Amino acid sequence: MDTMRDRFAPVVSQLLDEDPRVAVVLAEIGKDGFADARLRHPERVINVGIREQLLVGAGAGLALTGMRPIVHTFASFLVERPFEQVKLDLGHQDVGAVLVSAAASFDWPAGGFTHMAPGDVALLDTLDGWTVHVPGHPDEAETLLRHAVAAGNERVYVRLSVQSNAEARPVDSARFHTVREGRSGVVVAVGPMLDNVLAATEGLDVTVLYATTVRPFDAVALRAATLAAGTDVVLVEPYLAGTSTTAANDALADVPHRVLGLGVGRAELRRYGTVTEHLTAHGLDPHALRERISAFVGG
Repeated sequence: MDTMRDRFAPVVSQLLDEDPRVAVVLAEIGKDGFADARLRHPERVINVGIREQLLVGAGAGLALTGMRPIVHTFASFLVERPFEQVKLDLGHQDVGAVLVSAAASFDWPAGGFTHMAPGDVALLDTLDGWTVHVPGHPDEAETLLRHAVAAGNERVYVRLSVQSNAEARPVDSARFHTVREGRSGVVVAVGPMLDNVLAATEGLDVTVLYATTVRPFDAVALRAATLAAGTDVVLVEPYLAGTSTTAANDALADVPHRVLGLGVGRAELRRYGTVTEHLTAHGLDPHALRERISAFVGG
């Protein structure tokens, strides 16, 4: 199976052919995938070099002219390094762009901590007006990317990952979807965490919701699920643990409830290892998830 990032260049190249408003802005990373598209659309395939602040600033400049820019690099260089430009050039000027990241939390462990960004979604949460998509399969990534580009002048973040579920689910860029129903708690699995959550909760009497669009947070779906399953809620996110606990608490503010946020820990892991080893170290493998979820729900 191809990866989410394998889909990125072909899909965006097609969008460049179809829509004259679309432009892609790169900072060296990913440029080879657009070699042909750049021959067809040299004015709309822009590589700024290793200048991530300029990457976002150039995207904002294109948006000010009425273009729909797609801005791409690793998450640590797209959200963290040029955060001031994300905040001011896009947010303060109130223009839209589609930021598409790769490498995610620890997708390239050999790159070290400079190439990891488990806090990217939490950082964007400090800004107003962002839609955040976290696909769990390459097919979902393609669908959500197309939704993002078509979303008028909105600011959208699409978080691509090498981690993937075995099969794609229907996604609509808005709602959480019910995958399994139970009566003893609700587990919200975000993007590529779904397969591990399903394995971890096999035989447990819990409802499993699948979230690929996490901002805006689907409070309606969470409230509906808790009516039958109770108000013990576990969030399993592929980025910083607790990123969505405030959103879940706000959704259930008028009823007694408990929320457990599981995800990537704050402590830096100073060994490269593999993606699988990082999942285990952060307690996101099926065995650890089962222990943590079963100890919480109904407790």
